[in-house]
Amino acid sequence: MDSVRSPEWPVAPSGGLSSNSASARYGSPAAGGPLMPPPGPPPYPPLPGPPPYRPPGAPQAASAPGARPAPPIPVKILVAGGFGVGKTTTVGAISEIAPLTTEAEMTSAGIGVDDPGTRSTKTTTTVAMDFGCVTIDRSLKLYLFGTPGQSRFGFMWDDLARGALGALVVVDSSRLDDCYPAIDFFERAGLPFVVGVNAFDGRLAHDLAAIRWALAIGDQVPLVQFDARDRLSVRDALLVVLDRALDRATRERRT
Repeated sequence: MDSVRSPEWPVAPSGGLSSNSASARYGSPAAGGPLMPPPGPPPYPPLPGPPPYRPPGAPQAASAPGARPAPPIPVKILVAGGFGVGKTTTVGAISEIAPLTTEAEMTSAGIGVDDPGTRSTKTTTTVAMDFGCVTIDRSLKLYLFGTPGQSRFGFMWDDLARGALGALVVVDSSRLDDCYPAIDFFERAGLPFVVGVNAFDGRLAHDLAAIRWALAIGDQVPLVQFDARDRLSVRDALLVVLDRALDRATRERRT
């Protein structure tokens, strides 16, 4: 078998000791004595030791240049409201991924039960939930969960609301009575919410002051107008939800 010689070892003279032998590298041991390395630096650099111990809660050193940044904080937001008010459209307009929808065709069995309004051309309905996400900045990412609007799917709302920090209640100004259950749900749950009046065709059936009076919501509940089809308009409405949730968290911390 051919021997392998490191290029840093000198070539052994003919008839001499091999450069890769223990005798050549460390010398001949004294009689009865231990093996002693030759003077000078060791042939290999010492291995690095373990990092210093840091107790829990101790400040960490700044990350080195080029290190991967921390992932954004996930925030769960609900998009709720009555049937056919534009919840699925709201999630789809802002989501940076293809939204997950559970749309089913409306059939004659829903006549008289599911009323999308006279101005709607809706032919499908959400039977479970809608899902989408949008990154606000490097530190914050919103996960949007759209709730089903029919009362027969109300049992899902408790599960969808678990872990949410806030909600956007979408309202059709021409069918205000359809959003009462959603407002009642979030008031009982104690979850911060914002009422967003969807401007179908760019207009409202009533002005915002009249809508606030009809919904019997206090001045502490933000009431905004937005267009569920416009990405920037939906963004502005969601930022109000975030501001509302942050304000509540700040007040709770002070108390």
